Amino acid sequence: MDKLAKALAVYGDRRILTVLLLGFSSGLPLALTGSTLALWLTEAKVSLATIGYFALVGTPYIFKFAWAPLIDHVRLPLLTRLFGRRRAWMLATQTLLIAALLGLGFNDPAARPELTALLAVVVAFCSASQDIVIDAYRVEILDAEQYGAGAAAVQAGYRIAMLTTGAGALYLAQFSGSWSLTYAVMAALVLVGMATVLANAEPVADLPPPPPGVTGWLRHAVADPFMDMARRQGWMILGVLAFILLYKLGDAFAGVMANPFYVRMGFSKNEIASVSKVFGFTATLAGTFVGGVLVARFGLFKSLLLCGVLQMGSNLMFAWQAVMGHDILALTLTIAVENFTGGLGSAAFVAYMSGLCSLSYTGTQYALLSSLAAVGRTLIASTTGLLAERLGWVDFFLLSTLVAVPGLLLLLWMMRKARVEPG
Repeated sequence: MDKLAKALAVYGDRRILTVLLLGFSSGLPLALTGSTLALWLTEAKVSLATIGYFALVGTPYIFKFAWAPLIDHVRLPLLTRLFGRRRAWMLATQTLLIAALLGLGFNDPAARPELTALLAVVVAFCSASQDIVIDAYRVEILDAEQYGAGAAAVQAGYRIAMLTTGAGALYLAQFSGSWSLTYAVMAALVLVGMATVLANAEPVADLPPPPPGVTGWLRHAVADPFMDMARRQGWMILGVLAFILLYKLGDAFAGVMANPFYVRMGFSKNEIASVSKVFGFTATLAGTFVGGVLVARFGLFKSLLLCGVLQMGSNLMFAWQAVMGHDILALTLTIAVENFTGGLGSAAFVAYMSGLCSLSYTGTQYALLSSLAAVGRTLIASTTGLLAERLGWVDFFLLSTLVAVPGLLLLLWMMRKARVEPG
């Protein structure tokens, strides 16, 4: 009981609230270029194959490690002097994000789908840049024993944002009849993140000074963070990177097609918002909270394995939903299971990646790890539209379940090889 009480007490720290609010800011853009945009495209009569390819607009999330060294080391004129290195970059990326979301919202995807895709890529770039600095800030302000709770908090904030840009956006679009107004309101919510930045202090990080000269700076900013991680992990770094790529892949397969699936099953925007978003939100928050407690109580590897198995099994609920068709009770059960297990897996996964980072290179190292995690929901999952059209919904979701197996097998291998569990 003492260990459980200690695991729960960490949620009372003010820094955890800060992480939650920054998670909200980080989570706002994803649905607006993902599931919500997919529903808008479906209403605009865009084909499933094209909607699947729209997953590629998330490509900046894959390559954000390429410019992460700049965010780690470059000082912004005036802003850095006024707010500090991390806070200056957060405010700059949030300002650009507001402008990009406004541009996306005022475009017509039915008339100009190519421009819609381009604007969505710009939003994703701004969002990925914000993620780099928020992730670094989160790791730097928390103690190592707070990583599990911090991961749960950032995921909770992220999911609150997903609820807002998912259910909230659908309700607003249904009520107003205007996607432009909807995206403008969502853009204004980025101000929550800006207020959080202004209300908190700049973290004190052990950032070693770069050597003199351009070559020395590039080696220090680009090569050293990767070499540092490789030295600490040894040859196991290959298994670690492969695991990060594979762990959430099954989730990504099902997630890209979720909203188009609901529409094809005959559910209205209000039904999707009420059941898959609002009810699912509660299940997700419960999952992230329990996931944080599991990490604090049982450690990372055991939590990753348990959460991963449950996460994989939840995809079978979508196949059952496809058999049931337009059935609100079935949808409620499907979303409850999927969102709860997704919250479990995300909390454990983010805690694991946080523990792999060195405080000297936080931004660049976490950007590399999260970039690999983003591959599943972008490049690989971009084929899901074609697969859904060719296989049908039941077989597609069965396939998405099998896609999760390699990541779990790799985790079992890593558990046998590791002498000491991270974190």
